[in-house]
Amino acid sequence: MSIGQELPQLLKQRLFYQGRKFNFDVATLRLPNGSEGEWECIRHPGGALAVPVTPEGKLVLVRQYRFATKGRILEFPAGTVEINESPAETIKREIEEETGYRAGKWQKLGQFFLAPGYSDEIIYAFLAQDLEKLEKPPAQDDDEDLETVLFTPEELEKAILAGEPIDAKSISSFFLARPFLT
Repeated sequence: MSIGQELPQLLKQRLFYQGRKFNFDVATLRLPNGSEGEWECIRHPGGALAVPVTPEGKLVLVRQYRFATKGRILEFPAGTVEINESPAETIKREIEEETGYRAGKWQKLGQFFLAPGYSDEIIYAFLAQDLEKLEKPPAQDDDEDLETVLFTPEELEKAILAGEPIDAKSISSFFLARPFLT
C-alpha cells in the first residue's frame, strides 16, 4: 500500500487516455465516507528529484521550457521513474542528463504527492552532494529545452519569495533540504 492510502470502493472504471508517460482515467467510486461520484485521475509511475549541491555550496537547477506553462521555469533536475527502475536509479540518470553533474553522495529527503487532487504521482526527493562536473555528459532528451543555472540557497529563497516561476516540487524539496545546506 502506498503512502496515505485508504481505498475507495471501485464501482466502474474506464480508461480515457493512455499516454507515453501517464494514463488518465475516469472512475465511479464510493468514498470511505459513503459518497459516490465520478472522479478523474492522472495515473503516473512517480518521479524522482534531486537537490544537487556543489562543493562550494551552490544549488544546481535547470531553467526549462514547459509547454503547459507557456514559458521557462526553474526546477531541480527530475524525471519519471521508468519501468524496472528505482527512484534512486532514475535521479542518478536524470541529474547527469539534465545538468552534466554526477553526485558522489546521496541522501533521501522524503517523498510526497505532487498534486493529490487529480494525480497519484509521488515524488521521491534526494539530496545530491559531492558533485563533479562530467567531462562528457550524456545527451539530453530531444524534447528538453533547458539550461543549467547555479544559485546559493539564499538566492533561490529570494527568487521563490519574489515570485519567479519555480515548480512546486522544487520549492518543497528545497525546504526539505534546507537544514542540510550550509
